[in-house]
Amino acid sequence: MSDCVFCKIVAGQIPSTKVFEDEHTLAFMDLGQVNPGHVLVAVKKHAATVFELEEAQAEAIARAVVKISRALKKTFEPEGLSVYQANGKAAGQTVFHYHVHLLPRHAGDGMELTWPVKNPLREKLEEYAEKIRAGLR
Repeated sequence: MSDCVFCKIVAGQIPSTKVFEDEHTLAFMDLGQVNPGHVLVAVKKHAATVFELEEAQAEAIARAVVKISRALKKTFEPEGLSVYQANGKAAGQTVFHYHVHLLPRHAGDGMELTWPVKNPLREKLEEYAEKIRAGLR
């Protein structure tokens, strides 16, 4: 896509600090660096969200996320690692090109993610699960 910033990074039209690259993915340093080692792993071929990923892209990005996460742990020795990915505006996606944030974490680093727990009854959970199972068919 001609107006996609990540497509331009993949094409080399916008500079990036590359960490890893393979046939389907490109990993580069996030300019925002919440903590040292904050990396973005993006698919090369444009897909806006997880719903548009091809199987090969999904497999490749999963492998890259694990590989880079292990390197982050070894290199920065974080207390934890947040793996964050959003799909659609309602979910907080701001760059509409599929990517995963790998964010080394430390106690008190100011990064928070919370949601309201609703605790539905088991029967409601079973109902939701059946709908999902039907969608898998």
